[in-house]
Amino acid sequence: MGTSETMRAVRIARHGGPEVLEVVEVAVPVPQAGEVLVRVGAVALNNTDLWTREGAYGNPGDPQALSGWRGPVTFPRVQGADVAGRVAAVGSGVDEDLVGRRVVVDPATYDAEGPDANPVGLMGSERDGGYAEYVTAPAVRVHDVTESPLTDDQLAALPTAYGTALGMIERGLLREGETALVSGASGGVGLALVQIARARGARVLAVSSGSKVRAVREAGAHEVLDRARDVVGQIRAVAPEGIDVALDVVAGDLVGDGLPLLREGGRWVVAGALGGYDVTFDVRRLYLHNTRLIGSSMHTPTHFALLMDLARRAAIRPVVAAAFPLDQAARAQEELSRRKHVGKIVLHP
Repeated sequence: MGTSETMRAVRIARHGGPEVLEVVEVAVPVPQAGEVLVRVGAVALNNTDLWTREGAYGNPGDPQALSGWRGPVTFPRVQGADVAGRVAAVGSGVDEDLVGRRVVVDPATYDAEGPDANPVGLMGSERDGGYAEYVTAPAVRVHDVTESPLTDDQLAALPTAYGTALGMIERGLLREGETALVSGASGGVGLALVQIARARGARVLAVSSGSKVRAVREAGAHEVLDRARDVVGQIRAVAPEGIDVALDVVAGDLVGDGLPLLREGGRWVVAGALGGYDVTFDVRRLYLHNTRLIGSSMHTPTHFALLMDLARRAAIRPVVAAAFPLDQAARAQEELSRRKHVGKIVLHP
């Protein structure tokens, strides 16, 4: 490939609303040593795209500060963490046999080399992402899923939402036969939690809103609780013996209200704050019952490898709600922010 080649990409040059997304012609990136070039088949949208665009992450000293996922965003930035596609070229030191293989990219940048490293950066936030015809990625982060029966759209739905969900489930040590509570169950991560927890053999209690109950049940929830009514009362009714693991992307009042529902040795895993980040709870409920409150951000390389095994076997089948062409990225993000859909929204470059 000559360096003169250009591609279409959607990028942001500042924080703001959907109007800051610009469709531009840019040079096709060149894979550096140890990298591959992926021709994007589908890229999935995530809440993190909206929050990075808006600068909504705050920072430790100032919750209101305009910030990307892990600090200031370097502009211009091509968004998009979740890429499925085919390897178009490889940089030096990378196996040529990868060319033409169907792949999913692990979007995380890690703090160390090992299998249990923590994610400290994200494609589309800390480096250019997949709202483009091509994207580069470290070869070590590219997983061959050529044999998977899943579509590109379904594969693109996996990295952030399902990676985050599997990270929560693994860190929460959810085992077969345990009872799991999933909050925000109709969202991207929530639906993934329901599917993976069900595939693992847990009893799944899901909290959702009226219109989305059927979709959450179809994803594998045993019981769907209405978040507009007394959630704790509903949980007590369907699980009088308590819950083993809470998989929570809502936080807010649910943490303080819900901790007493954990059984001895139970785990409460938090990976989001859709219901508010100021949390109050009775700390006696935490220590007297040997329970654990666990923060979970995305996944480790080990978790992601497990997720790719599930994808190759199609043990989980992501729900795709809608697909848009790349130049309608702004419309797609607006659709995502309305939260009327169930499943993932994807772009086709």
